[in-house]
Amino acid sequence: MSSVPSARSVAIDLVGAVLRRKRPLDDAIEDNSDMALLPTRDRAFSRLLVATVLRRLGQIDALIAHCLNTPLPPRAAVVHDMLRLGIAQLLFLRTPAHAAVATTVDLAEARGFLSHKGLVNAVLRRLSTEGAALVEQHDAPRLDTPDWLWASWTAAYGEAGARAIAQAHLKEAPLDLTVRTDPEGWSKLLEASILPTGTLRRSSGGSITSLPGYAEGAWWIQDAAAAIPAQLFGDVAGRRIVDLCAAPGGKTAQLAAAGANVIAIDRSQRRLERLITNLHRLELSVEAVVADAAVWQPREKVHGVLLDAPCTATGAIRRHPDVPHLKSPDDVARLAVVQERLLVAASEMVEPGGILVYCTCSLEPEEGPQQVARFLARTKEFRRAPIELPEVGGLAEFLTPEQDLRTLPSHLAALDGIDGFFAARLLREAG
Repeated sequence: MSSVPSARSVAIDLVGAVLRRKRPLDDAIEDNSDMALLPTRDRAFSRLLVATVLRRLGQIDALIAHCLNTPLPPRAAVVHDMLRLGIAQLLFLRTPAHAAVATTVDLAEARGFLSHKGLVNAVLRRLSTEGAALVEQHDAPRLDTPDWLWASWTAAYGEAGARAIAQAHLKEAPLDLTVRTDPEGWSKLLEASILPTGTLRRSSGGSITSLPGYAEGAWWIQDAAAAIPAQLFGDVAGRRIVDLCAAPGGKTAQLAAAGANVIAIDRSQRRLERLITNLHRLELSVEAVVADAAVWQPREKVHGVLLDAPCTATGAIRRHPDVPHLKSPDDVARLAVVQERLLVAASEMVEPGGILVYCTCSLEPEEGPQQVARFLARTKEFRRAPIELPEVGGLAEFLTPEQDLRTLPSHLAALDGIDGFFAARLLREAG
């Protein structure tokens, strides 16, 4: 095998890391030494290949099953991944058939699967002629969504709602940016549109670091939905705000840029170091503490606490297509327990008259509205402070009947969607 890695070879390793070793894709990329050796364009292509396999896995595996009389044995799991990679190129990335077939066969040979080269060649050549028609017959949203997620979303949002969410997950997410000042000016320089909530949006792709304003720290990457919770405190200039589970720091940056005195808490030293690096580029200063947010308490109570609780991240599948293949209903139940502990701990940090914002990037009711409902049923010290229409850009679809924030990936469909997010603003009684 060549000492110089190829984008496709790295992609095979990443697919295996996610699907068999259950590693988050971003972590697998960071830990893959070959990825760092690739030119920038090849790194982007490798990630796109893996993301497409993960995004379209149900369809891809259905196509493989259509072509095989018997499933591949476990010892040929890497061959299965090669077929997935070839099909992703052939049918979803529009790679020329000869290139998709030849590079995948070459990969099988390079990895030592000589006895499987004929099978790889036959399956991909067959799908180069039959595949497009088969894909046309697919119910893609249903095939590419695990059963447990489909059931959960159908129960919460209805079948049409579940289908719209799953459909939104089939597209690569655009690039959303939060700017410190002058969104109009930066939208022109960045060739971006301005969403109703104030976020700047441009097509994904290209080098982030070469964009105007990156070096000056004029903006940071943050999905439009994720940018809303930090705005729910109102004017925070001079106020003490605790940001729990703060890394990678988008909300921390918003609060600091608005003049808050921020204490950023995260239990991961590595993640907190990344937050500090990000804020250094932005020339923003906060107090960063490595601690377990469930037991840490500030020296004195603070005006505001933002709790972006650990969750299944099922609202962020557009950006993290590995999530459906890593999470399960057990994770929802396990994380709901963690969220409850964190919510109680966060509430103890808030001074009378102060604000607690609870949020998650999950679509599961157990991690959002049900969590808040249980909390409010247990305590009389807090009440819901309804989120008003102007705070969400006038978009009524973003608000629940209780006037909490609930965005769905299917919202803003004409503008390429938005992550699924839940947030509730809770006010501690002054008396």
